[in-house]
Amino acid sequence: MSLSKLTIGFTAACFLLFGTVTLKAADIVETAVGAGTFKTLATALGAADLVETLKGEGPFTVFAPTDEAFAKLPPGTVESLLKPENKEKLKAVLLLHVVPGTVTAADVVTLKEAKTAGGATVKISTDDGVKVGTAKGLAKVTKTDIKASNGVIHVIDAVILPE
Repeated sequence: MSLSKLTIGFTAACFLLFGTVTLKAADIVETAVGAGTFKTLATALGAADLVETLKGEGPFTVFAPTDEAFAKLPPGTVESLLKPENKEKLKAVLLLHVVPGTVTAADVVTLKEAKTAGGATVKISTDDGVKVGTAKGLAKVTKTDIKASNGVIHVIDAVILPE
């Protein structure tokens, strides 16, 4: 038996025994967790019951604050927001970072504002780099267009807070 027939036979046997293997692209949550710099964001998404939402079909655009961005908040802020009694407040903060649809870096620079998944509007500025936020402050976009199976992530250097 030739090597190619043996290889084909082995491959066919594997498919019969194990079925087909489907590789699934990582969703927004899996991509963020896999990056290793969004541990606080992942914890907050869990506390606000938003993990399943952001693992959903989408598409979503997420302006993702890094762990360093959360560390810039006043001491005790993150701990306070993670308390069960502040779940709705936390959810409101997190939804300021999510825009329905796919908004790439090329799209962002043409916008002045965007409607968020929570119903609020965030401002977008292209003066001195791209920034997104509210009257409470703008976060600088430090990395763009991280593709996920259900949208795109843009990394930001601060947490967007409600007005």
